[in-house]
Amino acid sequence: MGSNAPAAQIPTSFGHELRACLRCRLVKTYDQFRESGCENCPFFKMDEDHERVVDCTTPNFTGIISVMDPSRSWAARWLRIVSEELSEDMQNICEDERIPYVRPKRI
Repeated sequence: MGSNAPAAQIPTSFGHELRACLRCRLVKTYDQFRESGCENCPFFKMDEDHERVVDCTTPNFTGIISVMDPSRSWAARWLRIVSEELSEDMQNICEDERIPYVRPKRI
């Protein structure tokens, strides 16, 4: 993460309101995504268009890990496992912004 990039928020709750970003897998509450969007995927503009929170996140995930340096973490490379992928519209936004989107592994 660059020095001018905002740090991602820590979830304020660990209940059923948690959601994971379908692109970067960041986990926060629905309200946190609605209020500040995804720090790793600002081009989705979830904080400006609240319907995108539902389009770009999922409540269906298992477990949480913390990664300090994704480029050096074997866990970050290995655990790219989710049950859903971004909609075609959201994948097009990634492509337009020249942001790589890696489809999730299937388990």
